[in-house]
Amino acid sequence: MPPDPFFVKDCALIAIANGEKAQNLRELRDRLEMTPVACVYYHFWGGMLRPRFDDPEYQNDFASWAAHSLHDKILAERLSSIDPTAYDNLEELRQAVIEIIEIRLDESETVVWTDVDKQFYFVRSQIVVFDTGVIVSDPEDMRLMLPGLSLGSIFYHFIDARRRTAGNLDDFTEWLLGFEDQYARLITRITTIDPYFNTLSELREALNMSFNECMTAGIER
Repeated sequence: MPPDPFFVKDCALIAIANGEKAQNLRELRDRLEMTPVACVYYHFWGGMLRPRFDDPEYQNDFASWAAHSLHDKILAERLSSIDPTAYDNLEELRQAVIEIIEIRLDESETVVWTDVDKQFYFVRSQIVVFDTGVIVSDPEDMRLMLPGLSLGSIFYHFIDARRRTAGNLDDFTEWLLGFEDQYARLITRITTIDPYFNTLSELREALNMSFNECMTAGIER
């Protein structure tokens, strides 16, 4: 019995300032210990949906602030190397950030203060989901429509899905598993795609290539 159809959604992240800010690394550590995990989510993933005119030098907002406001390249590189997908939940991710900050505090003899206009402002995210009205029943149809999926849809189904599925899977993999082993090779390809160190456009292209190469070559059928 085939799985339920794939209901294509779109989304946007609404940024909501929570009034917390930090002017030095110690304050960042202290605020980070108490701030809602929704802030951690936004500062790691929110940049993927924010308009950008060039490729970011650092992968998350903490690393970017360390580099450009504290002028601490060592800390920035350490924070930028954190892969949020390596942690089971946002609380573990928060602790990983705090640990790196505390190590850097122990290494530093002085506390560097930023200018008032360069403070770190904590922002939490609220995801707004839109029903596109598009329903896909067959992986072949998904293959054909993937190039036209919005970046918001890619974010919702490939990134945010990992918070919603029991096995921290993306929605494409979760859906294909319902066809039993018919699309096993495609599933393997999809699960090798790095969801964090790629832009949404690159993720869409990687998904498109996976579907095309695994399905049009007759590997799956």
